[in-house]
Amino acid sequence: MIKIDGVILKRMIISGSNNLYNTYPEIDSLNVFPVPDGDTGTNMNLTMQSGAKEVFNKNDSSIASVSKDFARGLLMGARGNSGVILSQIFRGFADGLQGKDSVDALELANAFVSAKNVAYKAVMRPVEGTILTVIREASQALYDKAEKDMPIDECMDILLDEAKKSLRRTPDLLPVLKEVGVVDSGGAGLCKILEGFAKALHNEIVEKSMPSVTETGSYSTGKPQPAMDVGNVQSKFEHKEFGYCTQFLMQIPDPLPKDKKVFNEKRFKAVLEAHGNSIVCVTDGDLVKVHIHTLKPGNILTYAQQFGEFKMIKIDNMTEQHEELMFEDKAEKSEAGVQEDSGPKIEVTTSAPVIEKKEKKEWKDCAMIAVAVGAGIERLFKDLSVDYIVSGGQTMNPATSDFVKAIEEVHAHTVFLFPNNGNIVMAAKQAAEIMKDSCRVEVLPTKTIPEGLVACMVYNQASTAEENIESMKENIAAVKSGEITYAVKDTTIDGVTVAKDHFMGITGKKIVCCHKHKINTLLDMLEKMVNPESQIITILCGEDVTPKEKEKLTKEVEKRYSDTMDVTIEDGLQPVYSFFVSVE
Repeated sequence: MIKIDGVILKRMIISGSNNLYNTYPEIDSLNVFPVPDGDTGTNMNLTMQSGAKEVFNKNDSSIASVSKDFARGLLMGARGNSGVILSQIFRGFADGLQGKDSVDALELANAFVSAKNVAYKAVMRPVEGTILTVIREASQALYDKAEKDMPIDECMDILLDEAKKSLRRTPDLLPVLKEVGVVDSGGAGLCKILEGFAKALHNEIVEKSMPSVTETGSYSTGKPQPAMDVGNVQSKFEHKEFGYCTQFLMQIPDPLPKDKKVFNEKRFKAVLEAHGNSIVCVTDGDLVKVHIHTLKPGNILTYAQQFGEFKMIKIDNMTEQHEELMFEDKAEKSEAGVQEDSGPKIEVTTSAPVIEKKEKKEWKDCAMIAVAVGAGIERLFKDLSVDYIVSGGQTMNPATSDFVKAIEEVHAHTVFLFPNNGNIVMAAKQAAEIMKDSCRVEVLPTKTIPEGLVACMVYNQASTAEENIESMKENIAAVKSGEITYAVKDTTIDGVTVAKDHFMGITGKKIVCCHKHKINTLLDMLEKMVNPESQIITILCGEDVTPKEKEKLTKEVEKRYSDTMDVTIEDGLQPVYSFFVSVE
């Protein structure tokens, strides 16, 4: 094959998307920090799924058209820094294919060079030893070796081979990777995508399988089950759209027996979304209640049983029910003397259709949007006149489309957007760029919840946008932020020995302490954060902090600091992180 067109590119995209989906938990496990929300694989997977969905039902043979739609899907679905960079890589790739119906090896090589260029421009301070290095070195190798009549599958093999070599070199470029003993997670995710591309060109299109947690904490896949039929480009679910209505109530055991795996709600929901629709997943303490329409209820139940035991299971065959209803309907019509017509049914009405009028929204001068999770934290932002809360944070990075929706909803000429997480800033800025013709969107560089709260506190409606931005940035810079969460693995990082299931104190991007008990960790971290100039301590308690623990830490913190500092302790009720802390 000397050239590829849009039809072949679509098959490559679907294969690459499925290959990443099958292995994204492995990418998550490469996270340098031993935190429970290491989500590079999850973010890249959700971003890639959004791109693949955009082209799935597209039947255009133009490679320029397919790549443009793919890039658009990635852009709107981008989550986290890794997802945004991935979207920029394929935005550049699409730019390199503009105006082309098909491409040869040289043109494909040029498109990947364009991909590299756009990705590097999107990052303010590019760091080598990351996904950027992998796409740069791989695209350069392909550009150097590509020849006009080279088969495209050979071309992709060169790209993939060099990407894997580059990935293996990332620890030599980024010391923290070498210290922890892993390769770059974003680069690994990109290699999985390119591997799927290459397999599609070798007629080995990757099908989607359900990820399964292994005893060692790595991941394997179960028996493959097609998620997309790339031959006739029809969704399996569309062929049998009714499937099975599957409901179950599952209890997560405590303590966890050896034959059960740790339940991760975000990953669990992502798996459900990939294998069905009409999904409701609710957790209440140790209980998980699920409703899903799926073609393979057995696979869903097998996956779920890794984490708990079922209290109730109910499965209804919706296809059978539909056929019974159709049969009954036909019988009733027959008895009534109504003849079936094989043509389309046309419903005639004698009155004009009722058009629902949407209430016209008045434009506001300014509005604030903040990212937050946890009922207490959301309340604090609402009390500070934040107009819209985008649900998310450490445990779930919002997509670019979530920010676009929020910006449209507040209907303001100027929008202040507070990402409140370093891994969300790029997606927020991407949304601001999309909306720049509709309104002014200012993304404040808040990388923690405390920074976001302080920024909102100093917002002055009587001041200009420029005055508010200057005041907000000044106060953000004066905040020291810390957080307490549990470790998911044993490691040594930044000179601190971390034990699995112990609690870590993290300030900035460094782990500064680790102890068995969360309150001891909090007190140790505070000692490292407070200095003679400190005046205010604010502590937000997570949903895992009991009233007794809160009472204990309140007494201890006030005993140590209330004589010289203003101490505030609130219920943030955030998941995963026991405490968010700020010192000003």
